[in-house]
Amino acid sequence: MKVLVVAPYISFVYGGTARVVKDLAGALGRQNTHVDIVTTNASGSNTLNVPFGQWVSEACFRVQYFSCWHRYDLVCSASMLRWLHWHISDYDVVHTHTLFSPMLSWVHRLCQSRRVPYLMTPHGMLEPWALAHKPKKKAFYFRWIEKDALTKASAIHVLTQGEADGLAAMGLNNTVLLPNGIDAQSLGCNAKPELFYRYFPEAKGKKIILFMSRIDPKKGLDLLARAFAKVRTEFPCAHLIIAGPDSVGYGVKVQRYFDEVGCLDAVTFTGMLTGELKQSALNVSSLFTLPSYSEGFSISVLEAMACGLPCVITTGCNFPEADAAGAAQVVAVDSRAIAQALINCLANWPRAKAMGDRARKLVLEHYTCDKVAVRLLATYTAILGHSGDETSQLVSDEIAN
Repeated sequence: MKVLVVAPYISFVYGGTARVVKDLAGALGRQNTHVDIVTTNASGSNTLNVPFGQWVSEACFRVQYFSCWHRYDLVCSASMLRWLHWHISDYDVVHTHTLFSPMLSWVHRLCQSRRVPYLMTPHGMLEPWALAHKPKKKAFYFRWIEKDALTKASAIHVLTQGEADGLAAMGLNNTVLLPNGIDAQSLGCNAKPELFYRYFPEAKGKKIILFMSRIDPKKGLDLLARAFAKVRTEFPCAHLIIAGPDSVGYGVKVQRYFDEVGCLDAVTFTGMLTGELKQSALNVSSLFTLPSYSEGFSISVLEAMACGLPCVITTGCNFPEADAAGAAQVVAVDSRAIAQALINCLANWPRAKAMGDRARKLVLEHYTCDKVAVRLLATYTAILGHSGDETSQLVSDEIAN
């Protein structure tokens, strides 16, 4: 089977979506599946220094990059579209990632005209909060372009049951539910704490609360500012690390949120962390929090849980399974609820540590890329062997067996 993955970007400045594309490709490759990724060199306000017009071999898959014009997450590449015009029929299945992209809309139409089955992964971009952001533009684009592509897709890959229910309410029932997974072997939980303190000495000796995600309005940093101010009244030694790229220019406003509640001096903005420095940040932290208004299915939460960190997340993170397993504190999208959960964890460390241990076990048993790849491969097989109406049930049966 030859699978073509099409994504507007795979630079890590775009957060978990980019990670998922590459990690899943590698996991599929380990299942003896031929996987190629075509993408662009977009990287936030910058571009990746990558070769064009040739395959770049990575572990178990290949990537070909194309030059582009881009502004934030709006990406266009004429050279990539020309390549797809000539080569898309070389593949058995096409898998696209993200929505509201004119470039991907053209890809879906090309698949339809060439009779190449395609699967779409919205990555939570049809969640109510996400649709409420720039609602007029999205409503127009969804009605006249995106819904047709989704309806004609062989399957829509959703990450949570809530996402599946939301799409069903839109009349889209051709969904297959598969969560995100992480490459647990790449976490390297033995990275030395001293590495982080070498770069950020102001955090040494403090109770570190880690936020590790994009600096974006949907991530709930306005809520976290008010919550952290309350935490500091109970635990003056608490220090907040905000680790993530500011790809949409939201960082100045976030700093103002913390300044207004009087705790900016206890916050460190590290920018995006990668490699051993990222793992060191996970290792020095006492707690992890993601107070999002809306998520698809957060990779950063899975990474923190896999490292055994007690996690405080909101219902907007769409992870009720973690709550049911006692593997995370899942609270309302409310600053007071977030603050109380963080305070409770710091006040009762043995209980919080036990929750972190359960979190690690849950992720390693159910949310690794290799486990998800087996299910995704079953999805591709069902798509190739049956009509779209049958795909969801066939994949569910395959997973159950």
